[in-house]
Amino acid sequence: MVGPQFVLTALLLASGSAIAQTGLAPKKFLSLPLGAILPSGWLRDQIVLQNNGLAGHEHEFYNYVAQTDWTGGNSAYSSLEEAGSYWFNAMIPSGILVNNQALNSKTQAFLDYVLSHQDSTGWLGPEVNTSKPRYLWGRYPFFFGAIQLVEVNPTLTDRVVTAMHKFVQLANTMLKNGQGLGDGGWAQTRWEDFVIALQWLYDFHPNGNEAILIDTMQRLKSTGVPWEQVFSESLFPKTATEGIRNPTGYGLSWHGVNMAEGLKALPATYRFTHNQSDINAASKGWDLLFQYHGRPSGIYAADEYLAGLEAVRGTELCLVVETMFSGSYLYQVIGDPKFADRVERITYNALPATITGGESSSSSRSNVRLIALLDMWSRQYLQQQNQIASQNMNPNPFPNDGAYSNVFGLEPNYPCCTVNFPQGWPKFITNSFLTTPDSSSLVQVYLGPFSTTTTLASSNKVTVSVDTIYPFNDDLTVTVTAAKAYTHYVRIPAWVSGGTIAINGAAAKAVAPSNGLQAVSIPAGTTKFVLHLPAPITTESRPHGSIAVQRGPLNYAYDIPRTQTVLKTNAQQPLAKDLQFKAAGSWQYAIDPSTLKFVNTPPASGTLPSPVFDSGKPPLSITATACLINWPTAGDTFAASPPTNPTCTGAKTTITLRPYGSTKLRISEFPVIKA
Repeated sequence: MVGPQFVLTALLLASGSAIAQTGLAPKKFLSLPLGAILPSGWLRDQIVLQNNGLAGHEHEFYNYVAQTDWTGGNSAYSSLEEAGSYWFNAMIPSGILVNNQALNSKTQAFLDYVLSHQDSTGWLGPEVNTSKPRYLWGRYPFFFGAIQLVEVNPTLTDRVVTAMHKFVQLANTMLKNGQGLGDGGWAQTRWEDFVIALQWLYDFHPNGNEAILIDTMQRLKSTGVPWEQVFSESLFPKTATEGIRNPTGYGLSWHGVNMAEGLKALPATYRFTHNQSDINAASKGWDLLFQYHGRPSGIYAADEYLAGLEAVRGTELCLVVETMFSGSYLYQVIGDPKFADRVERITYNALPATITGGESSSSSRSNVRLIALLDMWSRQYLQQQNQIASQNMNPNPFPNDGAYSNVFGLEPNYPCCTVNFPQGWPKFITNSFLTTPDSSSLVQVYLGPFSTTTTLASSNKVTVSVDTIYPFNDDLTVTVTAAKAYTHYVRIPAWVSGGTIAINGAAAKAVAPSNGLQAVSIPAGTTKFVLHLPAPITTESRPHGSIAVQRGPLNYAYDIPRTQTVLKTNAQQPLAKDLQFKAAGSWQYAIDPSTLKFVNTPPASGTLPSPVFDSGKPPLSITATACLINWPTAGDTFAASPPTNPTCTGAKTTITLRPYGSTKLRISEFPVIKA
């Protein structure tokens, strides 16, 4: 068997002169520290709702992560192996972005407890002063969280950086000895997360340890999944993967969440190899993944492993938020706008679709505050593009996951998503503005209601406010106040057609982006520009002759009427429920794509309802001529594949398609009838 030291030597020799280059290759864009970018409008509501719901309260009662006081015992250590690290990483930005002092106190207490219990060897975790085996992976999300806290509170720098360097020394020795990787394969597939944390140390706090930081990065790669092989055209799976042998020999590389995290591996590798081949392979892998497993909602299918293109196969919630984070990182390193376009689509479709928006639309309760507290209290493990029920499924369409996987609840199938999903919205926000490498320009990456204040090069203090209800309309008003002149860049998505920009009340001119970015010259003082970014209705070809309907960043689906049954209630927290949804009306529709019409009904108050991702709440819709067809089910729990060339069984009618993220039962890949 080939040992890790042999593999490392081969890696160094193969990379040759590229690795001989000193330092880390620069990113195309640099991120801003946590707290520099804040959400506003409906987007701020999402964070508040999340904190009022399951994400913000699970540490009070959920046994996987619950520990109300990290001043004694070992609960924090035990959960550091997965649950606590995930929770910590997600809840830091969740609290900071809306100044939730209760959450901020909890995450600070968690950091204090873990750092104060680091042992003399440098180890962090439940194995301190025990004979329990030490596995590296569970610490990586903890480091992401600790880095975020340093960004918010620089007085923590010395404590965190010292602890991280001490851990790196130990981890480097463990890797030399082949230790720390025997956790079932997670460390071998997720090594890139540790590399990114090491690169933060190298970029900002190397403390004279540059050589061991680079050496540890190289060793992590040499002992982990070779993602350049996984993402090669010849070895990448073109169909659902059950029953297929993984030719790389790394079976867990086809696992959905591992794949989502592995998307960061090659851009992270490029920074220490300087090899363009790493960038090329990362970009190709992204394209292959969505070509063969992609979804109209922006994400890809993996119900535990890569699952192909069928509309009833599942997508894990952990996968959604990890792909969002990886896509943002890919954009920052490579600069290709395709990454940012897809992250925005995933965020505005796949993420809200798999978390309950709220019960206010169907609740008879009169206590408004109680209704608000019911928002975002249940999540799925797996979502489906065509999802006609959310229940215990028999038969089960998911070959590697349980029949309970698409129920909305506290812990359907596996607990990981309960503690990991809260990173989705906050990290989308914190990656929405970047700077150029020389810090001279600001780059507005994601479109939505944000504000940011930062100081660019030459002490140029800049404040930006984006007034919009995008993606629920096409217009954004951006107000910039700058101490000095600079060039502001704003991303224009690929789906925009006929976009215009009007600066300081002047006539609107056509946008003319370069590599997806529109340059706007900002003088000293205050500048206001208005972006109008319309998009046509488009259809996407799907299997069996079916189509999906898109406009701009939003995927549109038929929102199936539903009944709701409470399957179970958590004994410690009655707001945490498992919910069964069943169709309460017909869903077997085929549509005529030539009849699609866009409908915009702006809110009379100018303010979107909260929660906005709930049945009937978004102001946008698309109507279509449709008819009922014969469309069978499998055991009354999931739809068969869309029929090809179906025949109407009843009169034609008009149905309304709604934004995918606001639906919980849906059809979004439709059979086609012709006029």
